[in-house]
Amino acid sequence: MDWKLLGPTFVTVFVAALGDKTQLAALSFSASGSSRWTVFFGASLALILSTAIAVLAGESLTRVISPRTLQRGAGVLFLVLGVSVLWSTRSE
Repeated sequence: MDWKLLGPTFVTVFVAALGDKTQLAALSFSASGSSRWTVFFGASLALILSTAIAVLAGESLTRVISPRTLQRGAGVLFLVLGVSVLWSTRSE
């Protein structure tokens, strides 16, 4: 296991997920009086599956696109989406 990759991956995903829609959905389901363990396992399985899809897609893309190009493209896409969100929420 690559421990130097595990740490930054964990911290990045953990911080990025704080307060996102997934967390708010889990909070809502658990607050509705449902079994909190059922909500926990359902949300955990969903996160595991969506992460597995992302990892497989990333691995597949590196077969046709260099990892460096893929990282740059992801960075540009992140910036474009951020600017788009800021632009759409500005008051006129």
